[in-house]
Amino acid sequence: MMQSRKLPLPITALALLMLPGLAQAASFDCDAKELKPDEKMICENRALNDADVKMVTTFDLLSGLMAMGSRGTLQDEQTAWLTKRQECGPDAACIKAAYDARLKQLDETYKKINRPL
Repeated sequence: MMQSRKLPLPITALALLMLPGLAQAASFDCDAKELKPDEKMICENRALNDADVKMVTTFDLLSGLMAMGSRGTLQDEQTAWLTKRQECGPDAACIKAAYDARLKQLDETYKKINRPL
């Protein structure tokens, strides 16, 4: 009988980032006329742009794995996190810290899911 293995979420998300097109753009339109200060900084900073793509890829993957009743909580947490990120304004260090914290939180949520991949 074949055993299923659960890959760590960061590895899964990074693998998805390697797919063509995913590692090229933030999760929002960088050409929009009315970008918020944090969004503008993310578009101008490749490391932040990559962190944004990793976060949204991880979030989307996790949303698909969670039970329907848990997705609302996950979405509420994401909305609260976006508000916190916006409070950073154009401060790249603050934005990076926000992404690091959110990715850690998403990884912890993933570890609590009781089903193999």
